[in-house]
Amino acid sequence: MRLQIITPLSVAVEAADVIALRAEDASGHFGILPGHAAFLSSLAVSVVGWTDARGVVRYCAVRGGMISLVDGREIIITTREAVPGDDLATLEAVVLARFHAALEAEKTERTAGARLQLNAIRMIMRHLRPDARGVGEFS
Repeated sequence: MRLQIITPLSVAVEAADVIALRAEDASGHFGILPGHAAFLSSLAVSVVGWTDARGVVRYCAVRGGMISLVDGREIIITTREAVPGDDLATLEAVVLARFHAALEAEKTERTAGARLQLNAIRMIMRHLRPDARGVGEFS
């Protein structure tokens, strides 16, 4: 099978001789072998591992993303960030920790943004209806 791991800025991994791939989505870990049915899933922040035809195992940490399998022969992973590496321990310890921290920071930013929007809506509503008793009365 052919594997491509693509970020917005580059092709992080391109391998033409993949015989097995292991990845993780919200339901857990899964594997893909040649001839697998067409497949589409959303990936978790995780490490994708694959074995090439020589039996060499490779890894790439991905910051979420989408995985698609076309015709049982082409695996395409699109992700915001990818870090390929040969040392699984380093990828899991260092890179995944960094990805998880970035994910938490994004969640915090989204929450803060939602709070700002909600406060703005409340202020607009107070301005439009300064006296709640007078709702529906136009003078």
